[in-house]
Amino acid sequence: MPTSGGEFAFSVEKVDHGKRLDLFLAEQLPAQSRSQIQRYIREGAILLNAAQPKVGSKIKEGDLVSGRIPVPSVSEVLPEDLPIRFIYEDAHIAVVDKPAGMVVHPAGRVQSGTLVNALLFRLHDLQGVGGVLRPGIVHRLDKGTSGIMVVAKNDLAHEALVQQFQKREVKKIYLALVYGRMEAAEGAITAPLGRHPTDRKRFSLRTRTPKEALTQWQVKERFEQVTFLQVLPRTGRTHQIRVHMSSINHPLVGDPLYTKTRRLTQIADPFLRERINALGRQALHASLIAFRHPATGKTVEFAAPLPADIENILEVLRGKRV
Repeated sequence: MPTSGGEFAFSVEKVDHGKRLDLFLAEQLPAQSRSQIQRYIREGAILLNAAQPKVGSKIKEGDLVSGRIPVPSVSEVLPEDLPIRFIYEDAHIAVVDKPAGMVVHPAGRVQSGTLVNALLFRLHDLQGVGGVLRPGIVHRLDKGTSGIMVVAKNDLAHEALVQQFQKREVKKIYLALVYGRMEAAEGAITAPLGRHPTDRKRFSLRTRTPKEALTQWQVKERFEQVTFLQVLPRTGRTHQIRVHMSSINHPLVGDPLYTKTRRLTQIADPFLRERINALGRQALHASLIAFRHPATGKTVEFAAPLPADIENILEVLRGKRV
């Protein structure tokens, strides 16, 4: 059985004719997860009849599948003792409450102070799971969004969780403060979105690469100029909630990208304006996540409490001074 660095070659028998290449290799290499094998194919470490295939290539009787299992790369990301609250942990997953202002994984010039740096400090066996710079990461939150995230501690858990996210089987609930008084009790926004045509930092409904997106919302509390919402994104597009709420003229309070500055100046209460201005990020919090545990198959659910900065604004809105 080939291990890291080992070469292999398999001749496709009649019984495997018509199978997907990644599925065939997952059966031939039981020590490797399907997600690992898919990564090897994308990286060019696996050949089909001496040519580089696609992950979903179909194999035929007599085909030759060959390659080498790559030696795991050593991450240059350093562990850091950062203030991360762990909500749950077992041999397969960890569930954390990411604070606002923290980037999920290293990218570009940001190589420290990320969630991944914190995970590497706490989870000593995490190295290399799901990729070098993003060990264990199966989904993400924007830097300014706080809240709950699940982390995979091994490749089998990583593959199982990634599939659940891809199939939209993971339940996610967010809490948000938006500008304006929303009179309807609930609603849904079905507007495809993608990269902004000229600004690479933004996403937009006016895009050359639209992707299906669905956001459902329910009112929790109404105030004169702000509404407190529960938001359920049914798809997982980047900036989805932020773009969708802005598209119906109810942008997120504090959102630096999708909210015009005049929305803050229109707030009549100076104390409330001060609190919103001090927020320094979008008032968006991932409060709940539910999924099938990758080892047991049972549905598990975890919640993260609303952080103090958003809670303080709510207290002001409710007529209290804190």
